[in-house]
Amino acid sequence: MDEHPQDKTGADPLDRPRISVRLEEVGAAVAMALICLITFANVVVRYLTDASFAFTEEFSVFLLVVLTLVGAAGAFVRNRNIRVDFFAARMSAPTQRWLEVAGLVLTAALFLMVAWYGARFVADDWKYGTTSPGIGIPQWIYSVWLPALSLLIAGRALGRVLRLLRPGSRR
Repeated sequence: MDEHPQDKTGADPLDRPRISVRLEEVGAAVAMALICLITFANVVVRYLTDASFAFTEEFSVFLLVVLTLVGAAGAFVRNRNIRVDFFAARMSAPTQRWLEVAGLVLTAALFLMVAWYGARFVADDWKYGTTSPGIGIPQWIYSVWLPALSLLIAGRALGRVLRLLRPGSRR
């Protein structure tokens, strides 16, 4: 798709949300750092003792899911999400704009559904006292992040829609 005009700082006006993307950046950095530390500690312990911190896999998988969802939210803020635009790129600029809006609205709808069903999943974990298989902590501690981060992604996609529909937007 066509590039947006840039301001004097080189930043695309459509890529500047009202709510800073620092939230996603910090979340991704913390999740990645923890994954690295857990994995490194597990490798060192396994090398030195022939034992394993098997329960750490539970944390690593959880953090990888958080990293993926936080990264997706950041991608939507910056318009760096994965898409195939073979046909859209051959259409007029107004058509491209409306196709992008439609795609973002569908994305938001999808993640709102994930949030809804994720919240039901969390409620079941809470109601039935489900515990994690590795260390036996309440499962809702992990599952509560799915609806929360899905709402973040939906919000970021809808924010991009608002920026696209803003008067004066060229796209």
